[in-house]
Amino acid sequence: MTSLREVRDSDLDIFWEHLSDPAAQHVAAVTRTYHYDRGHFDAHWARIRASPEVLMRTVLADGEVVGHVAVYGPPDEREVTYWIGRAHWGRGIATTALAALIELVRTRPLHAHAAADNAGSIRVLEKCGFVITGHERGFAQARDGEIDEVLLTLS
Repeated sequence: MTSLREVRDSDLDIFWEHLSDPAAQHVAAVTRTYHYDRGHFDAHWARIRASPEVLMRTVLADGEVVGHVAVYGPPDEREVTYWIGRAHWGRGIATTALAALIELVRTRPLHAHAAADNAGSIRVLEKCGFVITGHERGFAQARDGEIDEVLLTLS
């Protein structure tokens, strides 16, 4: 069973393991400095946990911490993000967690973006009602180059 709860300090070591996994970084493609440096990670998480602009939840599967989901940004540009540990991919956890988060946030539209070749993430977003609304190119630190991205919107 998948569920969400508020983020606890004890979740952060697990999130660090998930976010610093090179294979998962490659699939996600668009990474930030905090994916590679624990000091940046800790500072990033302290900042977003203190921000009233961010709704962050820990994802649990059968009571185990398996990832996180969030909504962030100004009201007219709210964006969703999620990260599920690679060991838990392919079990529908991301879809269930994102759907639960969307129920908590009634603001619309919600936006998302994904690497165009990340079929799993695009599928999760589409199952949750997002539709592809655009395409762009962006720099993907995990791949050390530009990639094609899809932009998605939930109205």
